[in-house]
Amino acid sequence: MSFEFHCTACGQTHQGMPALDAAAPLSYYTVPEDERETRCQLDSDACIIDDTYYFVRGCLEIPVHGEQEPFSWGVWVSLSEQSFRQWLDSYESEKRSHIGPFFGWLNAALGPYPDTVNLKTSVCLRDGFIRPFIELEPTDHPLAVEQREGISVQRVAELYARVVHE
Repeated sequence: MSFEFHCTACGQTHQGMPALDAAAPLSYYTVPEDERETRCQLDSDACIIDDTYYFVRGCLEIPVHGEQEPFSWGVWVSLSEQSFRQWLDSYESEKRSHIGPFFGWLNAALGPYPDTVNLKTSVCLRDGFIRPFIELEPTDHPLAVEQREGISVQRVAELYARVVHE
């Protein structure tokens, strides 16, 4: 049986575990739109701004009680140049989980939570061309608590409604 939840905002029953994500790191949007083409290199998995700031896209997964599949936030994390180069060197490798983890700073504003920008993370590479797993530092921040302890199906519906319908 596939996962489904009732959306409190639209009243619909949605099928499948939702995954919410951003097309670019938050820092990308601080660059004036008319300068992005010359100052930013952005693709689906990486972003470089001003040849100085390096970002990779990964999955911040939150276990859902009673479900096998996690709720996933597609987020961007800033890395040092050295870590970014290691990530880039392994990008085309199917086997890469032995590389890292890399320290990074979360570069995403996840609206349902208090300020999430610059939360400390570990970027853990995965085999099979799967985007990196983003693990938050175990703090008392609500997002970090949810990543450690998991959330209910009702919380999935609440997060979905707040992000998609607000």
